[in-house]
Amino acid sequence: MTLVAGSVPPVAAGSAGTPVAQRLALGSVVAIVVTWRRELLGVLLGALARQSRPVDHLIVVDNSPDHSVADLVAAFPGASTYVPSWRNLGSTGGFALGALTALAYDASWVWFIDDDGKPATDDCLRELLACAARHGLALVAPVVLNVDDPGRLSFLMRLGLSWIRRPDDLGTREFLPGHACLFNGALFSAEALDVIGVPDYRLFLRGDEIDVHRRALRAGLPFGTCLTAALLHPSGEREFQPILGGRAYVQDPVDPGKRYYTFRNRGYLSTQPGRHLRWPLEWACFGWYFLVVRRDPAGFRNWLRLIRMGRRERLLRRPGQ
Repeated sequence: MTLVAGSVPPVAAGSAGTPVAQRLALGSVVAIVVTWRRELLGVLLGALARQSRPVDHLIVVDNSPDHSVADLVAAFPGASTYVPSWRNLGSTGGFALGALTALAYDASWVWFIDDDGKPATDDCLRELLACAARHGLALVAPVVLNVDDPGRLSFLMRLGLSWIRRPDDLGTREFLPGHACLFNGALFSAEALDVIGVPDYRLFLRGDEIDVHRRALRAGLPFGTCLTAALLHPSGEREFQPILGGRAYVQDPVDPGKRYYTFRNRGYLSTQPGRHLRWPLEWACFGWYFLVVRRDPAGFRNWLRLIRMGRRERLLRRPGQ
């Protein structure tokens, strides 16, 4: 069945167009996908359709409404909801809207996946649920692998003072507590979302995973990464620039839009409980990066401008968005 949200109240329908109840059964899993790229979405929906433990409902929030995307969602072999957003909510707002929609349907679990990722195996969801049950977790994430080189992580992972680039470096353990790459295949219980809330729409993109991770830590929720479940994602390693001979890294995206929200949002997050002590370190690392490594005073001034915007909670959108 497909449920379409548009200019009139949405109506759920079965294969014959018969209205059905929208409330989901106990233990149900709703997958949330935020998209603006049809070509990527088709690959992801195919991988979701092949899961050995099927999702009970799919919600796709489209930040660039397109009839072809609606058709893809309608063709999904299971219950689905297409939510067009005529205002670009960003990935953060899209996930917030999707999560609230899933909770309104009384979902037990909400599975967040960006449109440029896909489960690495057909047992990804089954493994996540099993891991959550074994360890009594409120939220659990898969390990995120580079889609072009699955022998490498898509994002650098820091464990203590060590930077991890390959899943093999994590050893033979099957679970890594206290670490999670959120919104790239992370599975949240409804009760976890009741406690920590949904992503902050004001962030638009970038930093939402840091904020939700911060909330989960402060709330004392049990969470971690299931190393027997994997999601494939384009490499984000190029955004992280080494300083001090590779003993530390700073995040500096090449794309101007991503850089704007990364720096602005890091400034805002540096004012939040649980993040205050990181502020002097941010100053030191980015100052060294821009002034010593890159010899780029203008870049440092731009970083400082955006950081100050965030710290003053002037979360203005980048012009043109």
